[in-house]
Amino acid sequence: MESDTTIRRIKAFGSQHYGAQGNDDCRDQCANNGYSSDPKRKPEVRLCVLREAVAASLVCVFILVLWGLVHLSLQLLVIGRSTGEFNALRARRHLERITSVGPRPVGSQENEVLTVNYLLEQIENIRAETAAGPHRLTVDVQRPTGSFSIDFLGGFTSFYDRVTNIAVKLEPKAGAEHLMLANCHFDTVANSPGASDDAVSCAVMLEVLHSLANLSAPLQHGVVFLFNGAEENILQASHGFITQHPWAKQVRAFINLEAAGVGGKEVVFQTGPENPWLVQAYVHAAKHPFASVVGQEVFQSGIIPSDTDFRIYRDFGNIPGIDLAFIENGFIYHTKYDTADRILTDSIQRAGDNILAVLKYLVTSDKLADSSEYRHGNMVFFDLLGVVVVAYPARVGTILNYMVATATFLYLAKKASQPGNGGGRYVRRLAFATGVAVLSWFVTLLSVLIVALLVTLLGRSMFWYNHFYASVCLYGAAATGKMILVHTLAKNLYYGGVRLVELGDLYLDVSLLLWCCSMVLLTAQGLCSAYVPMLMVAFPLFTRLLLTNEFKHKGASLKYSVLYLLGLALPYVHFMFLIWVVFEIFTPIMGRSGTEIPPEVVLATLVTLATIFLSSFFLHFIYLAKSTKWILAGLGSVFAVMFLVVSGGFLFPYSSSPDSPRPKRVFLQHTTRTFHDLRGHVESRDSGLWINSFDYTAIQHITPHIPELNDSVRTSCRDDRPFCGYPWFLPVKFLSKKNWYLPAPEVSPSSPVEFSLLSREETSWGTFKMTFSVKGPSHMSLYLMPHRGASLSTWSFGDGRPQFDLSGEYFVFYSHGLDAPTWTFWFEIQPPRDPDPSGPEGMISVAISTHYFFGEDQRTAQLEEILRRFPKWAFPSAWVSTYDMYRY
Repeated sequence: MESDTTIRRIKAFGSQHYGAQGNDDCRDQCANNGYSSDPKRKPEVRLCVLREAVAASLVCVFILVLWGLVHLSLQLLVIGRSTGEFNALRARRHLERITSVGPRPVGSQENEVLTVNYLLEQIENIRAETAAGPHRLTVDVQRPTGSFSIDFLGGFTSFYDRVTNIAVKLEPKAGAEHLMLANCHFDTVANSPGASDDAVSCAVMLEVLHSLANLSAPLQHGVVFLFNGAEENILQASHGFITQHPWAKQVRAFINLEAAGVGGKEVVFQTGPENPWLVQAYVHAAKHPFASVVGQEVFQSGIIPSDTDFRIYRDFGNIPGIDLAFIENGFIYHTKYDTADRILTDSIQRAGDNILAVLKYLVTSDKLADSSEYRHGNMVFFDLLGVVVVAYPARVGTILNYMVATATFLYLAKKASQPGNGGGRYVRRLAFATGVAVLSWFVTLLSVLIVALLVTLLGRSMFWYNHFYASVCLYGAAATGKMILVHTLAKNLYYGGVRLVELGDLYLDVSLLLWCCSMVLLTAQGLCSAYVPMLMVAFPLFTRLLLTNEFKHKGASLKYSVLYLLGLALPYVHFMFLIWVVFEIFTPIMGRSGTEIPPEVVLATLVTLATIFLSSFFLHFIYLAKSTKWILAGLGSVFAVMFLVVSGGFLFPYSSSPDSPRPKRVFLQHTTRTFHDLRGHVESRDSGLWINSFDYTAIQHITPHIPELNDSVRTSCRDDRPFCGYPWFLPVKFLSKKNWYLPAPEVSPSSPVEFSLLSREETSWGTFKMTFSVKGPSHMSLYLMPHRGASLSTWSFGDGRPQFDLSGEYFVFYSHGLDAPTWTFWFEIQPPRDPDPSGPEGMISVAISTHYFFGEDQRTAQLEEILRRFPKWAFPSAWVSTYDMYRY
């Protein structure tokens, strides 16, 4: 007698049907062995199979309820009543005052004077108020100068001169040997008020400082509150503090407050390196926990084109820390819409409650005194709907993962050893079914990518930027429909006479096997994110074992189906939260990732992968269902209607809605370019409006509003000129290769750049040392392009070794605060042994570009005129620049 899990082919007589034959418990859901064969033959077992409508309804309700729970948890910013220790209203007043001065680029009066004065005034008020208490408050305004190299955006070197730091040390009056660091930055990118990035963090820190300073009992350790004024210049001020400030030597750990969006919950997305005690401190102390080790590993993989001061403290200070950031609504991050009114007071309250509680815990912890003693591995950490954080050492996670894997393989081995499964029959069938599942993934992904390609070719890219759920209807319906179709074809064409309950059982095993293999693979690679597939194996396996008898005797009854879904609820709700995080981060990023990355491919892939992962344990239901024709018809109809809507251009990518803006980012520079030959004579000179689109749609939606901005003025890259001969602010030419250059009058800044070669001398070891001086605005970019055969051997930046050769070019980013002296630098170049006769003259091309981000030089009449013509749904960020190239 074959076991109930054995797959048997039954020769069908006449048409197959699923009619009920008795068994009132199942009614018309029951069928003879899943299929009916000879009507005269007495069936062996009467087992339930699912009606199509019931299966579809159960899955849809399950998904919608869990998705609703995810969104409900995201709306509950503050859980429970506030303790009153942190005053969010006072922090909001700080936020409004800081942002009231407008954009705060480094070097501007708004950043270096107005904001600094306000912060110092508030700090002095706190000091005066708490002077009689048990703490001492010391303030130091630091103006560091330095340089370093960083592998961000392909790698470049940064030089800063007299940028601003406001460091405030709070310690017991008897002093403190060990310090905790809390960091925020008050500077902004050009043309953005920067409420979320990062004024709100500085407002929170001011209020946390006020609360800690007013404690009646002295702290065990001290706290340095660093209000840094040059983070948007790629982490310069934090480097100046951690490498040069005398207090930095006492810092044992840090908390960094950042933003990649506007408002919502602040998430812990980086910790360490190692030092699991920091995660434990957050778990123990945070009032409203929100953390994910998955976010940490994704962020540190480099997929997300962003970085924070966390890197500087980790790499240059060798101290551990916690990185927190707001991630919601990244569409308006670094735009004019990042205003104080968009940040809810509850967001400020939850951030303040968390930071205050964690800092209080850490500054009374004995572990802070010698944090290096507790550096032993990483932590697995994740929260469940923001209610509780689960955290355990990575080594414990490894053991747990392998235990779950062992249990899974024992479960499968027991099945393979049952009577009727001898000779490897079960293993062969499991292997074939796994192949069908994997094949369905590839077919699904390929099909959806073809749809994405069609949308791109039709010129409808990024329709989802302002209509996200339209992408779910288009790509999600296509992916779900293709998955169901492949398995339906397998069920009907290959498994024609096999009992449906046995097929459903087999494909549940397939899902367990695939998730288990991914868990083992991630664990072997040392990734803490392996906890996700562990949850996706442990709970379904446990549920399956509990429901074995129910399924064996009744099949896919309604009771079994509901209990089965309940067993999946916890891992699925957490997995759906991770899916929300992925789309919350990556959807806005597609609006600023340049013209070279096809966004349809990225989003279609993400939607398809989400569909594949979510559908894994629903394959069980596809094979238990009597039919899928109406489900396929419904999904096909949704896809067809949505494809017609998208291809017809009814969904516009951008929006100027005050409540939910989705701006298109465009960068405009009114620039004058001057090119000099080897003798210093002007070789050529021109002026124009240089325009960069930072998303894939380029100017297709802009041209109807500004007809002269079309592909007839498209630029081309000159390989014989550093960085194509254009004034790149950062080394991102690989992201945005489509640019436009409209002729315009020459620019005449009131403080033009002064660039000169001070000396040129040949060294005894055969190189040429060249020393230069530059006097210009607060933001400049230096490009060095050695000619073929020549090479840079050393320079005055960083540790003296030229780093990050970007396809034969070097990029140096420069900024300064107020009253900076003339910038002087030098480099040594090894001349080519055999000069290239077809190449440019000399050994090296040197170019300097200036960027006027603020003040009277920021705009020209031509810039103002073209800015007025941009549609309201666009965010054109504009400034004046110059580009001067010399050959030596």
